[in-house]
Amino acid sequence: MRNPSLPSRVRWFVLTLSMAWPLAGRTAHADPSALWNIVNGKCVPHQQTEHNPAPCVLADLTAGYIILKDMVGATQFLAIPTARTSGIEAPSLLAPGAPNYWDDAWRARHLTEEKAGHALPREALSLAVNSTYGRSQDQLHIHIDCIRADVRDALAAHRDAIGPAWSAFPVPLSGLHWRALRVDGADLGDANPFRLLADGDKDAAAAMGKHTLVVVGMTFADGKPGFAVLDDQVDLTKGDFASSEVLQDHDCDIAR
Repeated sequence: MRNPSLPSRVRWFVLTLSMAWPLAGRTAHADPSALWNIVNGKCVPHQQTEHNPAPCVLADLTAGYIILKDMVGATQFLAIPTARTSGIEAPSLLAPGAPNYWDDAWRARHLTEEKAGHALPREALSLAVNSTYGRSQDQLHIHIDCIRADVRDALAAHRDAIGPAWSAFPVPLSGLHWRALRVDGADLGDANPFRLLADGDKDAAAAMGKHTLVVVGMTFADGKPGFAVLDDQVDLTKGDFASSEVLQDHDCDIAR
């Protein structure tokens, strides 16, 4: 199976080139701190001194996150904490009162819609965080982009199988087996997928870095808006690097 971490290496290699970050001695792999350097070294100080977060497109320093346009795809954005946060495994994400960056990311989906050229149904939009094995950057970033059409169709066909407790999703997605959980609400609000995973599975709570999460907008059979939260766990013996980004479509074909 294709190693889903490879596109991330390429993406951030291109990104650091485009931002003119020094790359002396790095020709094959991106600097794992490149994303943090952009956020902490450019976006945050530019917002503080100029009220313009360039090269980021949005900065909420009170809430503690920025939004950066990804170099890959026309519609992909990243929601990134302004605090140093390694990734899904960071203990701070499960601390009492921790920010819900997923809700911040979902509320920024209008940026993806603007790039797509028109409003999109909630079922077309998704958020993803990769495991430690499926990423190249050591700063938490939530991918905001369109979902693959086949994933949307599978979720719609089996939406009645998605309930309030973690359970196996009936069919593979991108050749992988996932667990699914239903969350109700037009926005995520206080429903934090990191906490939902840790609270719902003590083994996952002890090894968060081995998991990947994706959140997809849904309208359930009862007409209620909500979300399908999907979880996969790394299995290197099967070539599964637990990268939920594989369920997204950075070409956003679903918008056409």
